[in-house]
Amino acid sequence: QLKSAQHLASASPWLYQGKRLMAQTYQFETLEVQRNAEDPRVLEVALNRPEKLNAMNNQLFMELKQCLSTASTDPDVHCVLLHGGRARMFTCGLDLQSELAGGDGGGLLGGAEGGKLDVSRRALRMEKGISEYQAAISSLEGCCKPVVVALHSGVIGGGIDLACAADIRYCTEDTFFCIAEVNIGICADIGTLQRLPKIVGNDSTVRELALTGRKMKSAEAKNLGLVGEVFPDLAACVAASRQVCLEIAGK
Repeated sequence: QLKSAQHLASASPWLYQGKRLMAQTYQFETLEVQRNAEDPRVLEVALNRPEKLNAMNNQLFMELKQCLSTASTDPDVHCVLLHGGRARMFTCGLDLQSELAGGDGGGLLGGAEGGKLDVSRRALRMEKGISEYQAAISSLEGCCKPVVVALHSGVIGGGIDLACAADIRYCTEDTFFCIAEVNIGICADIGTLQRLPKIVGNDSTVRELALTGRKMKSAEAKNLGLVGEVFPDLAACVAASRQVCLEIAGK
């Protein structure tokens, strides 16, 4: 066993810390997770549904909660970096096809059968799912390790929920934020309306954004205090965010 551990250490030095192997592994379908090569105490988490513009379905919510809950108690993780990965935008928000249309993925309505229920029973069935999604978003806020998020392009619907639950937020110049739920007749009910007013300190603007569904560009987000810094492109944003994570992990 010792020989195996030493072999593993020589192949991947960051896996072996002194006499103890890093125990936790992070394997998901909707998230791409890796430890930073320079400092493995930084856990890098990328949303991984690029073909769907990182649309947030039931599986993504559940895996996000599992990932952050595990990282929270993982002694080998000191900081978490969250970003949009290879997708053209951070996220387009809720996956409407699977979550609200009663698709095969189940989601809030519990599958195709749920889509045929009357309005009151659909609402009752959705309540459980909404509570689970609230818990998934809150797993960022509840994580014992600081969470830094690097945002790019569209941060729509649930993307704002994610951003608001993080500790530190950066974005690119082309980033726009949109509380889009009003455009499809639903409520932003998994955290935005509770966290965003406290972050920006402007109740009037938050109400305007929520009631109109308009796009808020990066300059306005910076002015309101939603993001700490704006960078020219995604590469620069992720690089700067990673550097902050490395500094935090080193404390």
